[in-house]
Amino acid sequence: MSPLHRPAPGNPRVQRTRGHVLAVARELLPEVGPAGLTYSLLAGRAKVTRQTLYRHWPSRTALLVDLILDGPAAGYPEPGTDLRAVATAWLTSLRTGITDQATRAAVLAVTAQADSDPDSAQALVRIGADRRTALNELLKPSGREITAEQYTLLCGPVLSRVFFDRCDVTDAFIEAVVAQWLAALDHPETRCQEPAERVSTGDLGETS
Repeated sequence: MSPLHRPAPGNPRVQRTRGHVLAVARELLPEVGPAGLTYSLLAGRAKVTRQTLYRHWPSRTALLVDLILDGPAAGYPEPGTDLRAVATAWLTSLRTGITDQATRAAVLAVTAQADSDPDSAQALVRIGADRRTALNELLKPSGREITAEQYTLLCGPVLSRVFFDRCDVTDAFIEAVVAQWLAALDHPETRCQEPAERVSTGDLGETS
């Protein structure tokens, strides 16, 4: 699974339904786009009721976020003591995740809504925090824990390459990004305060 994947434990039957609906949504999203992914269409294709969808995802933003977090199957990085190896594996897996059409469409849709929709804005904060926590779990054997800024410095170039440059993320590009990231890792400017320390919870809401 990719860095955009978050396992969801729970009742097996409920999780089977959830997984089935997400799989159908993943197939539909590239076909109809975010605006066309209505609950009526999804319920019909997945052969579930709209009430079932609303129980799992009270809003369409919640559904899109789960499509991002439950990304396509890919080789998930292993924990390790070698910072370079873990970071390289993380970006390689991230590359796989965001080249999936449904994941990419969901990311763009939530981002586009963020300026006018507080739920979408908060969802982006939660996604970033979720992914940084996952990476820090992999880094535990190395004894390092990265900040939000350090996480952005690692992943930002890959996301920019995909969404703005519209270019392939090559292995050589990933190697260069990791090398630059490691060189800057202990620079004072990359060890800033966490977002929760810079703004009040009234500004952003809960981030965990």
